Amino acid sequence: MNRLESAIKIDGLRKVFTRKGEEIVAIKGIDLDIKEGDFVSVVGPSGCGKSTFLHIVGGFIDKTSGKVLVKGNEVDKPAPDRGMMFQESTLFPWRKVFGNVAWGLEMQNLPKKEIHERVEHLLKLVGLWEFKDHLPSELSGGMKQRVSLAKVLAFNPEVLLMDEPFGALDSQTREIMQVELLRIWSEAKKSVLFVTHDIEEAVYLSDYVVVLTKRPSTVKEIIKVELPRPRDLSIRKSYEFIDYRNYIWDLLHGEENVKGFSRSVSNAN
Repeated sequence: MNRLESAIKIDGLRKVFTRKGEEIVAIKGIDLDIKEGDFVSVVGPSGCGKSTFLHIVGGFIDKTSGKVLVKGNEVDKPAPDRGMMFQESTLFPWRKVFGNVAWGLEMQNLPKKEIHERVEHLLKLVGLWEFKDHLPSELSGGMKQRVSLAKVLAFNPEVLLMDEPFGALDSQTREIMQVELLRIWSEAKKSVLFVTHDIEEAVYLSDYVVVLTKRPSTVKEIIKVELPRPRDLSIRKSYEFIDYRNYIWDLLHGEENVKGFSRSVSNAN
């Protein structure tokens, strides 16, 4: 993996919706360069278009103008190079855990032995191999999301796009899933674009935090998070973590400058 290569490159992204003959500018202009292996979170005011932005990168929503490139290829529709994970698990309720993760591999008509080996590897990666014969209805919310992640990883995407994947979980389970995600990310070595409304989640997980303005959105600031890795939950108690959290909170609430704190970068390089 070449750390200097762009996993996702966005230039002049703009999105305009037309409703009842009226144009509504959702995204005014976003420029972003996410390098190979980076974990980048996007935060912004409610209704600023975070999810719209992510769905454009995923190819689920058409852009109005600008360029969105994944590994140098322009995005114009959903494709296996982008693995999308949503707030709600997208598991087939009639399929057991093994069958859910195997589904995408079966659609590719891979040999049964290869499917079994890959599914076993992924379920062990997310810590759920012993639950391979369970139905989704027999799993907790956090376990369902881990299976959903394994299902996405089965396609071996170039990048992971995650739209508030832990938003429906209780706070304790959410923290556990954040720790698990960092472990899986470090092993799977994927580039991640992660949308969240939770500032602490963004700081804890990320190499960079992208702060969007209110609608019509653009990039207000990109903060490089220089906390050491690997990270455990105790880092949330550190003064450095609290500084990051407070700085981003102030950005989101209209405070343009915070004295004595300068962590921002103009580009995610």
